[in-house]
Amino acid sequence: MAGTPQYIRNLNENLIMDALITQGTMSRADISRQTGLSKPTVSLAVEHLIDRNLVREMGPADNAQGRKATLIRFNETAYYVCGIDIGATRIRIALSDLNGEIIAYRTYPMVVQEAHEPAQATMLELLRSHMNKLLDENHLNWDQIQCIGFGIPGVVLPDSGRIHRIVAPLAGLEQAFSLESLSGAFPCEVILENDVNLAALGEYRSGAAAGYPLFVFFSIGTGTGAGIMVHGQLLRGLGGLTGEIAEMLVDARRLEEVLSADGLMQLAKDYLDQHDELLEAADTGANVSLDVVADDLHRHLTPEKLFEAARSGEVEALDILQQYSQMIASALRQISVVLAPDLIVLGGGIGGNGDVLLPLLRQIISEKFPVQPQLICSKLGEQAVVTGAVQVAIQQTMLNLQQEAME
Repeated sequence: MAGTPQYIRNLNENLIMDALITQGTMSRADISRQTGLSKPTVSLAVEHLIDRNLVREMGPADNAQGRKATLIRFNETAYYVCGIDIGATRIRIALSDLNGEIIAYRTYPMVVQEAHEPAQATMLELLRSHMNKLLDENHLNWDQIQCIGFGIPGVVLPDSGRIHRIVAPLAGLEQAFSLESLSGAFPCEVILENDVNLAALGEYRSGAAAGYPLFVFFSIGTGTGAGIMVHGQLLRGLGGLTGEIAEMLVDARRLEEVLSADGLMQLAKDYLDQHDELLEAADTGANVSLDVVADDLHRHLTPEKLFEAARSGEVEALDILQQYSQMIASALRQISVVLAPDLIVLGGGIGGNGDVLLPLLRQIISEKFPVQPQLICSKLGEQAVVTGAVQVAIQQTMLNLQQEAME
């Protein structure tokens, strides 16, 4: 087909699409100047793109004088895509147009039952039900959804789309969340990717890492992981294992055991137990304040409560998080001396507490790191993964539309 009139016409249409997406609203004359195509060629291609509903006329330009040119723009609502973040405690869904504008965002609790076959089927039905509801609320149907990008807290094997090393709360649901199962459950194209990789992509495209040539997204929450991007491309490595920093060792323990939410809670419990012993041996009348604080933390021990106590200036909470920051810093140091990234972005349910963690970590970096990258917190927060998932879904959709034109 190469060299035929139809092939050349399709190349021209793709060139015009790229120009409209990059430049925004343009007249046919603008398109001709931008692409180098003749005006008749542009007019013919634009009419065909209008027929495909991929571009639309927006009315006359605001010319100072002379004949008003009709403006053309890419039709970002020709189709839609979705990003779904399957987390250990939450399911997050974003509906987006083809410009990446998120038009609806929903969160749902993750309810995990025993991971036998009926439970896996129920999980897929639940995801499909959430999507059906979201489409109904936005007056859309499945024919308008081109692609769904899924983020999963585990290693996605590149060749098979199977899941390996999923985060502990979702253990046993690897088959339900495999590319094969998800593709069978949804009537559109499906892309499956590691959630931290997607978060890194989201931060690069529209978040804290925009424009950085080499950066690391370091996620700390139920699990731990890193997404590494070099000049806008994700590093994947052997078996897709790049960034599996959960397997790094800190004091002969897996990093995830130390830094995860469970690891932080264990650190806090050990600290408070030790201080309880000190209180029993001391004059309790002189330590009423400490006793009350420790008892309060014991009874309400969650990462959220711990960070709240630190923000209130509670000495015990600050001591715990100072120790915790030392362990985070140990991992950051290893990453920094190996990769020397321009930037490290902290994210995840725990890593997102930048107001508390960043001052502690920056001090350690400035005093002890031979390589000192900039350290900031995620700009996208809990929407980092779905933002990246939307981006990969758009990329795949645009590729499909271009290939469709070439057929």
